[in-house]
Amino acid sequence: MSRTSKKAAALSRKARIEEMRRAERARERRNRVITITLSTLIVAGLAGWGVYALNSANEKDEQKAAAARKPVAGEKTWDKKKLTQNHVQGAVKYPMNPPVGGDHHQAWMTCDGTVFTKPIANENAVHSLEHGAVWITYNHKAADADIKKLSDKVSRTPYTLMSPAGEQSGTIMLSAWGRQLTVENASEPRIQQFLDKYVQGPQTPEPGAACTGGLTAT
Repeated sequence: MSRTSKKAAALSRKARIEEMRRAERARERRNRVITITLSTLIVAGLAGWGVYALNSANEKDEQKAAAARKPVAGEKTWDKKKLTQNHVQGAVKYPMNPPVGGDHHQAWMTCDGTVFTKPIANENAVHSLEHGAVWITYNHKAADADIKKLSDKVSRTPYTLMSPAGEQSGTIMLSAWGRQLTVENASEPRIQQFLDKYVQGPQTPEPGAACTGGLTAT
C-alpha cells in the first residue's frame, strides 16, 4: 500500500472514531435528558400524591370530627352537669328508664362485651355508663333473632353490656351517660352509629376506667 493510501485509510479510521464518539456523546445527552425528565415527573408525582394523601387524611379527620359533634338521629340527651355521680347504698329513683346517669352503687357491672340473660340492677349498670360503656336493653317485644344479633354485636364490642329490661317503654334501647336511643329492631343502622359515637365517647365522665372486674350477676 502506498504512502498516500495509508494516509487516506488513517484519516478514514479517525473520521469513523470521531463519528462514533459524537454518537456516544449524543446518546449520553439523551439519556441524561430522559433521566432528569423521569426524575422530575416522579418527584412531582410523589409530591402530588403526598398532597392528595394529606388532604384526604384531613378530610377524613374533619368528617370524623363532624360525626362526633352530630347527634345520632332520634337520640335523647340529658344535661351532663345535672347527672350526679355519688356512690350510694340502696335503690336509686331515676327519672328515666333505663337510667342514663346519676348516683349509683360503688360496684359496676362487668361491661367488657358482656351479655346478661337476666335483668341487672340499674344502680350497678349506671356505674358502667360512668366508665364509658353503652348499655343495650330490650323488652318482651324484641324478637329472638334480634336478641341474638345484638348479643353477637355486644360480645365483639368492649365497653358494652346487654340485658333484658321488661319495664322499659321501647323495644330496644341503647343508653350511654346522658344519652339514649330507642329502636325497633337489631337491623337499625343507628345502633352502630350510637356505639361508634358513645363507647368510651366524649360524654364519658371517667374515660379509661375499667369495665372488667365488676359484678357478673345481681
